[in-house]
Amino acid sequence: MAENRASVYAEGVPCWVDAQLPDVEAGKRFYGELFGWTFEDWFGPFAQALKDGEPVAALVRKMDGRLPTVWTVYFATPDAPALARRIRDAGGQIVSAPVPAGELGVTALVTDPEGAVFALWQPTEHPGFGRRHEPGTFAWAELYARDTEAANAFYGDLFQEALFGPEAEPDFGRAPVSDVFPAEMPPHFLVHFAVEDVPAALEDVTRLGGRIQAPPFETSYGTVAVVTDDQGASFALLRR
Repeated sequence: MAENRASVYAEGVPCWVDAQLPDVEAGKRFYGELFGWTFEDWFGPFAQALKDGEPVAALVRKMDGRLPTVWTVYFATPDAPALARRIRDAGGQIVSAPVPAGELGVTALVTDPEGAVFALWQPTEHPGFGRRHEPGTFAWAELYARDTEAANAFYGDLFQEALFGPEAEPDFGRAPVSDVFPAEMPPHFLVHFAVEDVPAALEDVTRLGGRIQAPPFETSYGTVAVVTDDQGASFALLRR
């Protein structure tokens, strides 16, 4: 069943993802074949990805070649300016101050104290994912941090209800960078997409021009493999 309801996404719940890509048309071909997505023109330079007619992600053309080719996770909030201030007061940084995204909502780009980048989403017309937790859709966001205790404190205070509330079902965890990546890798969020068969999905990734960064490994939340698309954006495949 589609979950496209604003009430689904309490503050601190991952509610959207997008990829900054040099070539959006190439991204459509890659992800369309990998996950069965279709696409429609959307706000500004964005192409919205649909799974069975419901919104699941967006691809956006990089406006500056110096920007990273990367997937970004958005956390829901009823008040993006207030949450941005709390992030700054807790030692994070505001990369892009809250701004309207047309009539869709208000967005901001921020970092935690270690520099891991994430986005905020205050919805108006666009609540977020229409589908999630099923093959070809968002399933998890893992923060790879250098100081996991500091991350626990920062996010535990920032998103306490979403992570620890009585009805919390978190889609967000954390691990040391060194568990999967070289120690010199900066702290970052890794977006996970659900698949039915990780080895088969890895074959599709390589056939489509992507590459495998980390072969399948077991986690507390399922079997994971880390890959890049054919333009270098990293993401993970997850079988729960």
